[in-house]
Amino acid sequence: MEILAKRMREVRKEKGLRQSDTAKELNISLNSYQRYEANEREPMAPFIAAFAEYFNVSADYLLGLTDKR
Repeated sequence: MEILAKRMREVRKEKGLRQSDTAKELNISLNSYQRYEANEREPMAPFIAAFAEYFNVSADYLLGLTDKR
């Protein structure tokens, strides 16, 4: 899902974090995280929920269902 990858990247960069920082905080491998942002692999719901909570955005925003964070 391209919009998910794009919004994950945007949110992370706005916080000034590197991919490795985010992967470590969310307890996944750097390779897995990089593949999510590159839209090579889609994360499962628990990861999307954890990402949304960590960055204080809604899962609906990440999934492109709303533009409201």
